Amino acid sequence: MPIYLDYNATTPVAPEVCQAISESLQHHFGNPSSSHSLGQAAKESIDRARIQVAAMIGADDSEILFTSGGSESNNMAIKGLLHQKSSEPGHLIISAIEHPATVEPANYLQRWGIEVTVVGCNTSGVIDVEEIENAIQPNTRLVSIMHANNEIGTIQPVAEISTICRQRGVLLHTDAAQSIGKVRVDVNELGVDLLSIAGHKLYAPKGVGALYIRSGVELEKLVHGAGHEQGRRAGTENTPYWVGLGKAAELITNSIDQRLAHLSQMRDILLSRLSELIDSPLTVNGADVNRLPNTLSVNFPNVIGSELLAASPGVCASTGAACHSGETKLSATLAAIGLHPEIAKGTVRLSVGTPTTPGEIEQAATLLAKAWASLQ
Repeated sequence: MPIYLDYNATTPVAPEVCQAISESLQHHFGNPSSSHSLGQAAKESIDRARIQVAAMIGADDSEILFTSGGSESNNMAIKGLLHQKSSEPGHLIISAIEHPATVEPANYLQRWGIEVTVVGCNTSGVIDVEEIENAIQPNTRLVSIMHANNEIGTIQPVAEISTICRQRGVLLHTDAAQSIGKVRVDVNELGVDLLSIAGHKLYAPKGVGALYIRSGVELEKLVHGAGHEQGRRAGTENTPYWVGLGKAAELITNSIDQRLAHLSQMRDILLSRLSELIDSPLTVNGADVNRLPNTLSVNFPNVIGSELLAASPGVCASTGAACHSGETKLSATLAAIGLHPEIAKGTVRLSVGTPTTPGEIEQAATLLAKAWASLQ
């Protein structure tokens, strides 16, 4: 069985979540819009799930909208706000290290006349707050900045950005797909108006997520039809998966401190062992700033990341650059932090999870070190 160190890509479904989904499939098959007992039982299970998700991020349950995942949540927040009728084209601000689920909606809006400004970050991968402040215009309607970067794990100063946005009367959206379940996330502490959640990043299934919409914020609908989800998202409710997301949220609420401590310990042991086993200096992207406790973006010297992972098939992880015909194509994040292509070609993202054990860490470090040595 390979050692899984790619939890930032996706997570296994927690056993408790599987059980909740199975029970829902068996017992809550009624249509939640139906008035009979089976329909109302399904509706009640969704109501509970909504409360669980809201509790995880310090929101009111009326502010939680279930979606099919992080991409839909981002699209709904960004398009839903900027596509509203206005006397003048709006303006959107994003960063250079956003996930494609934010970048692509922004690109789409540009084709409709929406102006988009992309702000940069420093060499550690932290977004420049002052640059955001300077980018705000009279027609700026939304700033969308991820809470934590999916590649190098840097946590962004969302609360500081929120202060600026409130002073200027601009709404703020954050993609929290990577941070939830790894650090504490509270919408009021962050001061955000919109927040995206992806189920498969927090031990729920793929194909389910949620969008926090602060009370009073209005969005244009993406999916039109019947009046599901407070009239904001048409389509018969995916009861089992929403129940599963609720259970995953409850597990996080009840164990976030223990998770954070475990993830930090596993990540730090992994780096320590790699540094001991590889007789050449390793560098870590974002190491000098606040970052996710589970994420290790490490630059292996004198190798190509994809070849290193191919030489260690017992480890499942991700690379940060694609190398073809002698050329290195950096990811958007590695390019934004100014990482030299010669260094970036050896970048590997190792992300641990709650099931990760010390034994797995030791074995993974050994396999990676042996693979590195074989490529010298």
